[in-house]
Amino acid sequence: MALKHAEPGEVIDLSQLGPELNTAKTAALVKTDAFEAVRLVVRKGISIPTHSVPGQIMLHCLEGHVVIGLKHGEATLQTNEWLYLNGGEPHSVHGLEDSSLLLTILFTR
Repeated sequence: MALKHAEPGEVIDLSQLGPELNTAKTAALVKTDAFEAVRLVVRKGISIPTHSVPGQIMLHCLEGHVVIGLKHGEATLQTNEWLYLNGGEPHSVHGLEDSSLLLTILFTR
């Protein structure tokens, strides 16, 4: 079954999940030809291996603490912090705490 995506003009609640974070799952919010928005859930101790995406990436940490592995080092993101990456830039994600992030990808044509 396909996930229901948000409709134009629909309000999406991105409040912290708090105690529900430990059972939450990653959920796609919107996907179009131009961009994709995902609520990404990363558990403490879990890593998303190094990968790249063709579009520009923005990560906004809604709650928790993650490390973003980059080509030349790493960046840590905590609640309310934001990070931008160029399209095609290799990166990984590792949860230092149970975390929820808003991932936005802008696709170039």
